[in-house]
Amino acid sequence: MSTRPSRFLDASTPPKLATLVLMAGLSALTMNIFLPSLPGMAAWFDVSYGLMQQSVALYLALSAALQIVIGPLSDRYGRRRVLLVSVTLFLLATLGTLLAPNATVFLICRMAQAVVAAGMVLSRAIVRDIVADAEAASMIGYVTMGVSLVPMIGPVVGGFLDEAFGWQANFALLLVLGIGVLALVWADLGETATLKKASILDQMRQYPALLTSRRYWGYAASAAFGSGCFFAYLGGAPYVGTEVFGLKSSEIGMLFALTALGYAGGNFFAGRFSVRMGMNRMVLLGTIVTTAGLSMLLVLTLLGLSGPVMFFGLTIFLGLGNGICLPNANAGMLSIKPELAGTASGLGGALLIGGGAALAALAGVLLQPGSTELPLILLMLASSVASVVAILLVIRRARALGLAA
Repeated sequence: MSTRPSRFLDASTPPKLATLVLMAGLSALTMNIFLPSLPGMAAWFDVSYGLMQQSVALYLALSAALQIVIGPLSDRYGRRRVLLVSVTLFLLATLGTLLAPNATVFLICRMAQAVVAAGMVLSRAIVRDIVADAEAASMIGYVTMGVSLVPMIGPVVGGFLDEAFGWQANFALLLVLGIGVLALVWADLGETATLKKASILDQMRQYPALLTSRRYWGYAASAAFGSGCFFAYLGGAPYVGTEVFGLKSSEIGMLFALTALGYAGGNFFAGRFSVRMGMNRMVLLGTIVTTAGLSMLLVLTLLGLSGPVMFFGLTIFLGLGNGICLPNANAGMLSIKPELAGTASGLGGALLIGGGAALAALAGVLLQPGSTELPLILLMLASSVASVVAILLVIRRARALGLAA
């Protein structure tokens, strides 16, 4: 744990909170800024929406795979070095999306953009390097609250950029912002990890020590299924907005902000009350909030009361629940083996994003021409119920071990 005071733009000290937020924020923005453009991008490349929607699922899938090695790499070579290389590669991939002559090349470059996931993974690991368990959940909550502003405005900006300049404007903005983040990481991010002499393979051999922990698996499963609702939403909501409700890309972008608004509120609540209530209770509360909101949406849809305001508006509970759950579930994963914070964060992120990729892809499969929003709602609700079950099993295990529940 670092005891050096933090000084802004001094790379010999740990980074400022704003730097962590911007690192993770670039990763979050890359995931969702272009979502309102998906139907237009499909038309541009003359491919089906289902194929272009795979730019979400494929990105998430590669992001999951990369997170398995990002953690051990950062434990071995340092958070700073891994981040600098990752953001540089991200810039090259983003340039490729702008120059892509066809959908195949675009999807390859889009997948390569997933390397920016290092910003999200290592912002959590850096927090764990700097502060202890209870404070880590609180600080991660504040970091992700700041990050939540990005997906709140990202689709809004993306929708307007799409209408004004075309889908390429979204990726041009990512290129400019990536250059800024690279400069900030270079100037402000001091190394926070205690570097390990073990090889990457030796570190990855320690994965079983994490995966054989029922509590680690429970936290990871709760986070994966909880966020899986959101990833399914990312994969299916653009279709629902355009094909079911007939909305324009700018309107979809603005409605996406409702979910992010709930996420910001949940993150604030997590930052304020995690230390007082404890990680497990906060994860349970978050998963219950999400499940209750999606259950309400299902009932109203079955009663024929659904519409764009109802569908997108009730997803504020999806954001609120995830905002409460995820900081605490992430802190719980990192608390199992504090000496493997980078590895634990990367592996947990891989499980979370991998599950999200599968659900985003499944949303694309379920939403065929003529579909209503009902298949997407059922998929999100099933994932949320699974997250409740997972954290209840964690609480049961903690009580059996005599730990705080």
